[in-house]
Amino acid sequence: MNAPTVLSHLVPEVRQRDVPPALVAALKARFGERCSTAMAVREQHGRDESSFQVPPPAAVVFAESTQDVADAVRLASEHDTPVIPFGVGSSLEGHLLAVQGGISIDVARMNKVLAIHAEDLTVTVQPGVTRKQLNDEIKSTGLFFPIDPGADASLGGMSATRASGTNAVRYGTMRENVLALEVVTASGEVIRTGTRARKSSAGYDLTRLFVGSEGTLGVITEVTLKLYPIPEAISAAICSFPSIEAAVRTTIQIIQLGVPIARVELIDRNSVRLVNAHSKLTLREEPLLLMEFHGSPTGVKEQAETVQEIAGEFGGNAFEWAATPEERTRLWTARHNSYFAAVQSRPGCKVISTDTCVPISRLADCLLDSVAEADASGIPYFLVGHVGDGNFHFGYLLDPNLPHERVVAEGLNHTLVARALSMGGTCTGEHGVGLHKMGFLVDEAGAGAVEMMRTIKRALDPKNIMNPGKIFSI
Repeated sequence: MNAPTVLSHLVPEVRQRDVPPALVAALKARFGERCSTAMAVREQHGRDESSFQVPPPAAVVFAESTQDVADAVRLASEHDTPVIPFGVGSSLEGHLLAVQGGISIDVARMNKVLAIHAEDLTVTVQPGVTRKQLNDEIKSTGLFFPIDPGADASLGGMSATRASGTNAVRYGTMRENVLALEVVTASGEVIRTGTRARKSSAGYDLTRLFVGSEGTLGVITEVTLKLYPIPEAISAAICSFPSIEAAVRTTIQIIQLGVPIARVELIDRNSVRLVNAHSKLTLREEPLLLMEFHGSPTGVKEQAETVQEIAGEFGGNAFEWAATPEERTRLWTARHNSYFAAVQSRPGCKVISTDTCVPISRLADCLLDSVAEADASGIPYFLVGHVGDGNFHFGYLLDPNLPHERVVAEGLNHTLVARALSMGGTCTGEHGVGLHKMGFLVDEAGAGAVEMMRTIKRALDPKNIMNPGKIFSI
């Protein structure tokens, strides 16, 4: 694949809009020290975990309430200036980069759990609350929030990107677990979507419209979520396999047989080696599945026995159990640190992360062909996957001083996405479109569907100030 074709799917041209000095003055008058134009603060809010280099926003507003957000957006609207929501900065797709300039609204200080309705299994939080914080605050209720994207992301950001993660095979994604939202629109108006009721047929489903909109339609200022009872019994296990194919075939069999497994993660040999070095573990350096079972003691035992039998049919061995919370935490922490383990293995590198998801029956075909291409490329990489729902991630480790590596890695990603789409899959299972996948969205949804998205965007944000330049171009 030639470089122009590959690079056409990369970040669009950066077109910085001028930020009027009058706006900055108005923000400083309203927010005082909570409006910063210091370069260090701006740079912190002008980068994420993606590989893109974009100038930082002109100013950062630290919001502490919905009214703060509404006032900041209203002032920005009066001056036709872009607004970019910022949570904890863990995006992988360039969502928070100021490609058209503007101001960043940091909602990290909006970090209160507002209402716990344990009897209804719901909770309402401000957008800066992180998933770990929420589970710490509700653990005394016997409930938990299961969506776990790995990073300790903010729940506002997770809603905006329609995140999921390791538990999605059993509990679904943010799409299934957000009941209601409070949103500040592009004009500075505060609206509410949805209720705490588990279902509704009242009008357009605006909650689903904003979940996954990546900050391009409004700023989320409250989120109402579903909660779940903490399982009576939880058990985790790891199982090594002679090949990636054997591990994937095992996963497919588990899902197709209807085993209600809570998590099933694939870690390739490269990743196991890196995780061992980073987390000081002694896992067998072979492809492995990291699994978790939730339910009653009897149910967990039956699930585990079934999975162990299936794994044995595909050459799975060294089945090891982690029944105590400490052992489970150690294993899952190592899995969540696989990204950082990989980055540390090549100092100074940048990571291009893929995010394809395919129907479970096509997982082996898509994954194995992609592994062969990555091996032949010579680019260092790691591979992990939430394979229970057909989602997997390659992380290509690039030397930023070698532009050719970027072209090769983007070529691998381009081919992988095309393969996934041809199999009925998607270019992004959980990271969102952001900047990196804008071209792929057209390939996946079609020009007509993307134009309909533009029509919605123009109707709700006629000045194009809400995180412009993301998902699609205007």
